[in-house]
Amino acid sequence: MDILTYLPMLLTWPVLAAVFSGVLIGIVVGAIPGLNGAVGISLLLPLTFALPPEVGLLLLGGIYMGCMYGGSITAILINVPGDVVAAPAAMEGYPLTQQGRSKEALYYSIFSSSIGGFVGVLVLILFTPPLASFALKFGPAEMFFISLSGLIIVGALAGSLLKAAFAVLFGLFLATIGLDQVSGQDRFTFGQQDLRSGISVVPVVLGLFCIAEMILNIGKRQDQQVSYVEQSITRMAVIRDIFRHKVLLLKANVIGNFVGLLPGVGTTLAVFMSYAEAKRSSKQPETFETGNVEGIIAAEAANNATVGSSLVPLLALGVPGSPTTAIIAGALVVHGIVLGPSLFQARPDVAFIFLYGMILTVVAMALIGAFGIKYFAYILKVKMEYIVPTVLVLSLFGAYSLRNSVFDVMIAIALGIVGAVFKKVGVPPAPIIIGVVLGPLIESNLSRSLLIANARGQSLAEYLLASNLSKGLVIVVLLLLAMVVQMRRKTARA
Repeated sequence: MDILTYLPMLLTWPVLAAVFSGVLIGIVVGAIPGLNGAVGISLLLPLTFALPPEVGLLLLGGIYMGCMYGGSITAILINVPGDVVAAPAAMEGYPLTQQGRSKEALYYSIFSSSIGGFVGVLVLILFTPPLASFALKFGPAEMFFISLSGLIIVGALAGSLLKAAFAVLFGLFLATIGLDQVSGQDRFTFGQQDLRSGISVVPVVLGLFCIAEMILNIGKRQDQQVSYVEQSITRMAVIRDIFRHKVLLLKANVIGNFVGLLPGVGTTLAVFMSYAEAKRSSKQPETFETGNVEGIIAAEAANNATVGSSLVPLLALGVPGSPTTAIIAGALVVHGIVLGPSLFQARPDVAFIFLYGMILTVVAMALIGAFGIKYFAYILKVKMEYIVPTVLVLSLFGAYSLRNSVFDVMIAIALGIVGAVFKKVGVPPAPIIIGVVLGPLIESNLSRSLLIANARGQSLAEYLLASNLSKGLVIVVLLLLAMVVQMRRKTARA
């Protein structure tokens, strides 16, 4: 279908209003600790039932795109990531804020997010059918190797390998708590009914990053706190510098689109893989976690690149790959729209307006972010005695809103205290998050692989290496391991 057919529909006031309001809502929701795209879309879902399907979908798409960026605002300014995917932005952006370069860090975040979002939407528009069929080739064996590669990047994230290993093992331990996904047996529940449902990544992130940071800020003198510094840096200077990192941008977009395409993997793995690759390939890896803009570029570009690619299996096959896309699928079903290959024949107006309209969400995000940075940075003018209770309340609200559980609030508080101790002794929080996110993926896919291998009369190794795709992924895992070892030697020499 020619885009000129749908251009007049895209440029109507209802569509533009839905796009800009959706992105703005998404940015606000993303900046609130504990809330994410799935929560924001869930809250606004009933509103879309009264709207035309294409308008309602773009409202939800705008929220999705805006949320992916919004978490980096508070991550950079006050070291409080709104969502787990904004953790690398906090790791690099907050040190820049401490150096009086908050405006610069925010510019790098919004423009990198916009570039990643634009590339992801282009992939969605141009390659939906072939990429959807490719994503279906990833079975338990392939997903196991993808998840395993995520664990390897821990070696590239942290300075001390021993502390990083402890952190990831602690995260994997947290991931084992609850019911075994295959046998249904209780593990480390100690008779507590609340622990049977496991520990979600949201209270873990809120505790280790948000609550821990606020605990450490309690009692700080005014001269020890980060304050607002006016910085004379232009948007064009930042954009030019971002495009000077062409190879880094390319790798971030490839990683974001590839991982976003895989159902059930999520954005977190893409962001940390991209960040770790940026550190590995950097000429100055020792400067990471002290304010290196390469980390922001890589993480934020990969972050928003996953938005477009995660919608590929949904639109082409009717298979939602994440909680957020599952909610968008629900909105389509309410409007009587059947997902899958027939969507582009039965309702081409809805399909193509949504596809091309997602480009508008990137434009809206870039405009709101670029011109709102001046006002975002004013957060640093607020006294810490007002920020601490506000962030704590929002963090506890975010932990509760996930499952309407007071127990999740208690988990967040407990991990906040643990996180404050860890920060004092130098244990990095990022590997813990990776352990919590990847633990269930590794375990479930390995268990499924074992069951399928037994049913086929094969050994586990035979099943895992049965397909050419699996063999290729094994090579990727080994290459990643070799590159991480090389990067650590390079850092040690520096």
